[in-house]
Amino acid sequence: MTKGPEEVLADSGYCSEGNLKYLAKRRMEGFVATEKQKHGERSEPCKRGPLPKDASRRVERMGRKLKTKVGAAVYARRKCMVEPVFGQIKQARGFRQFLLRGLEKVRGEWALVCMTHNLLKFHKICYE
Repeated sequence: MTKGPEEVLADSGYCSEGNLKYLAKRRMEGFVATEKQKHGERSEPCKRGPLPKDASRRVERMGRKLKTKVGAAVYARRKCMVEPVFGQIKQARGFRQFLLRGLEKVRGEWALVCMTHNLLKFHKICYE
């Protein structure tokens, strides 16, 4: 049996009660932004003391987790792992929207875009 991820880093679009319950059920450590943040903006530090027992999973618990030094450091890794790839695909490859319709066709188009991106990176590493 393959082991799933132990940690999940996600932007605010994935912060829902259902997704956070799923992470807890699967015993995955989640670091999911609760709201959009402007580039370079830093939120205020985490307040000290225990959380109220009725604290919401989404806003209060996850928001506080990301404001801790450890939470902020872990979430900051996302910027250098995920975001550059999407920026390169959008800017360098000019890919701004899908041309095909339907989930199966879009998956195929995305696979082609990703494969092209990876092949070009591979070529640059090997032949330059």
